Order: sequence, then structure tokens, then C-alpha cells
Amino acid sequence: MSGSRAHAVTGAGIESRPLEATPRSANRLPTSTIAIYSLPMLSVGYMFGLVNTYLLKFATDVLLVAPATMGLIFGVSRLWDAFFDLPAGYLSDRTVTRLGRRRPWLFASVIPICVTFIAMWTPPGGLHGGSLTLWMATAVVLFYSAQTILTVPHGSLGAELTSAYHERTRVFAGRLIAETAGLFLGLVGLFMLERANAPRDMACRLGVVASMVTAGVIVFSTVCQRERAEYQGRGSTRLLGAFADVWRNSHARLLLFTFFIEQLGVASLSTLVPYLSQYILHTPGYTAYYFLGYLLPMAVSIPLWVPLSRRFGKRNAWVASMVAKALGFGACFLLQEGDWWQILVIVTVVGVADGCGRTVAPSLQADVIDYDELRTGQRKEGAYFAAWNLAAKGATAFAVMLTGATLQWSGFQPNVEQTDATKLALRVLISLFPLVFYGIAAVIGIRFGLNETEHAAVRAKLAGAPVRARS
Repeated sequence: MSGSRAHAVTGAGIESRPLEATPRSANRLPTSTIAIYSLPMLSVGYMFGLVNTYLLKFATDVLLVAPATMGLIFGVSRLWDAFFDLPAGYLSDRTVTRLGRRRPWLFASVIPICVTFIAMWTPPGGLHGGSLTLWMATAVVLFYSAQTILTVPHGSLGAELTSAYHERTRVFAGRLIAETAGLFLGLVGLFMLERANAPRDMACRLGVVASMVTAGVIVFSTVCQRERAEYQGRGSTRLLGAFADVWRNSHARLLLFTFFIEQLGVASLSTLVPYLSQYILHTPGYTAYYFLGYLLPMAVSIPLWVPLSRRFGKRNAWVASMVAKALGFGACFLLQEGDWWQILVIVTVVGVADGCGRTVAPSLQADVIDYDELRTGQRKEGAYFAAWNLAAKGATAFAVMLTGATLQWSGFQPNVEQTDATKLALRVLISLFPLVFYGIAAVIGIRFGLNETEHAAVRAKLAGAPVRARS
């Protein structure tokens, strides 16, 4: 099949398109297409936001699970989740159905996500000690596994929606806007949990409502989606071969290193802000406001990064955002009791910078997948997004385990004034770690070389050559 010819809709939600259309207007996706595609991230943002910002504190302060134990649970779950991404991505690439290769996985994720999210927030009241730990460990591990079934095929589908260099930034900007809206809703849940007289009951109600909404938005979005027919059956036939190709791709390898180091610095941040608020700033109950101070600037800045990345280059914008985040996090080391306005300034800077990083980075990932197609003749978005997730989640697992162990080692005790050693540990984890690792990531990221000109050459070669299959 030649990629240079357009085809009609073939039925069952699968649509064949040209590899590349010449006029820019022909490349532009309808805003409605991006909105429908992005809708599931509304629920993902809410669930991940609430879990990442408050489940650790809920477990240590309400359920009375030891922080090191919960840190280990989170770490192991993210490691398992990271490695589970690999077969999920590979199988997503290889799936061939009338619905396409991504949408069956989106449908399959609905029930596991909803059930496990409720389970994390509603352990039976009679559970204590080892039985409570087992419940939480099982619920957290299965929740992250269920999210993988959704997020890897969903991210892969986003990379397939268009081949246009800057149009991809619009796709992932829309995806991030939906996720950010979900994070806003997560802040509402956090606000309610921090002020609830019966946090267990409140957590149960929030879990049930969120799960019902999640089921609806995933099903609606998936039913309305379309997939590209020419990508059917073009994934790698070998699991190890697929990820070997990722590693042999020099552009992908550089992104892997960058994402891993970047996540080492920032992974524990969201779990630490509630501790920072209560034990260093002495502003208990204000955590939601601090996250709001981060999310609002990020949400406002997302549409701006599409034209800015077009003007200055996607890589340059991405690297600049990492430098800004490094400096912002580093300033957290100086925070003292009552410094609420200083942290609002810091989170504003970080939020604007993160709007760039979280929009542009997946757009760069999609460009790298095109380069792989030129090398191998295959389309394996699932394998690539799984590999990048492995790097990011592996770093997250290590960072969260380190956070829990450090808090316990430094003498953390829930709901009391902390020692100077514990406060110092909190400051180091929330400031110096991100400062160092974001700085290293920026130095590596500046070497990324697949720019707009080189990508255009790749697309031109793909458009002029027949699709090759390689076992």
C-alpha cells in the first residue's frame, strides 16, 4: 500500500489517510477531533492527581500505615506498572480488529480502573496491620496496571492522529488541557478530604462518583474515535525485537535518558507538597491552594506553547522549560514557616514551564516514531510510549521509595511537630533533588537533533516509498 494516496473510510471506525498532505490546512485536525480524543484524560487527571497528591498522606495519617511501607507499595507498584507497559504497548501495536488496534484496549480498561480506584480509598474498617497493607498493596498495584491499559494505547493513538510536525503539538496540548482539567477536579477532591470530619466516608463517596464518570467518558470517547487503516497489522512481530528497535534509535535513546533523569527530580514532589504545607509552612489544609497555584498558570500557558514551540523550535522550548523548573524547585529550599506567597510564586513559574514540557515532549516522541518507521517499516507507537513510560515510571518508583524511606529514617511522626532533621529531609527532597536532576536533563536534552527540517525529510521519504514490512 502506498502511503501517498488517500482512502475512504473503511468502516467499523477505521479510517485510512495519506501519510502526509502538502498544504498546512489539509494537515490541520478539527478541534472536535482533538477534544473527543482528549476526553479520557479528564478522568486520568482526576484519579492520578488525587492518588499522587493525597493517597500517601491518607494512608499514613488516616489509615495509619507506616510511611516506609506505603513508599515501598508505591515504588513496587510503579516498577510493576512500568514493566507492564512493555507487553501492553507491544500487544496494542499487534492488535488487529474491526475496531482498530487501540480502541479495544480503551474499552477493556473501564471496569478495572473503576473498581481499583474505589478499592484504594475504601479498605474495610476491620483491616489492620498486615491485612491492611496487603489490601492497599493489591489495590494500588492493580490500579496502576489498569491505568496502563488505558494510557499506553491512548497516547499511541494520539501519535497516530496526524503526521504534521506542529499539529502533533496541538494534539498533545489538547490532551494535556483535558488532563489538567481533571487535576483541577482532583484539587476539589483534595480540598474536601483535607476538611472532612470523616475522611474515610468522604473518600468512599469521591471514589464512587469518579468511577461512574470515568466509565462514561472513556466509553463515549472510544465510540467516537477513528483509527488509521494503513497502520493495522504493522506492529513488530517480536516483543524483544520491538524494544530493541527503540534502543537502537538514537533519538529515542536520548529521550529515554532525559525522561529518566527528569523524573528522578520531580517524581516525589506531588506526594511531598501536603507534608511541606503542614509541617514546614504550617498551613494545614492549604495544599489544594498551592496545587491550584501551579495548575492555573500551567492551564493558561498550554495554548501559548503551540505557537512558541513553532517559532523557537520544540526542542529549545522543552529544554528552556526544564531549566526554569530546576530553578523554581531549587528555591523551595529557602521556604520557612508562613512563606505562603513565596511558594505561590514558585509554583506559578513551575506551572508555566511544565505547560511547555508536558505539551512538547510527547510531540517529540511522535516524531521519533516516524524515524523508526523509516528504519524498520513498522508502526509501533505502543512500544515507544511503553519504553518512555518505563523510563519515567522506573525513576518515579525509585524516587517514591526513597521519599518514604527518608521520611521514616529522619524520624517522621504523623500529626505532630517535626524535628529539624525531618524538616531538612523534606527540603532536600522537594528542592535540591529536582534542581540537580532537571539541570542534568536539560544538558542531555539540548543534544536532541530531530528538528523540523530533518523530520520533514523523513516524512518525504516515507511518502515517496511503499510501506515495508519487517519481521
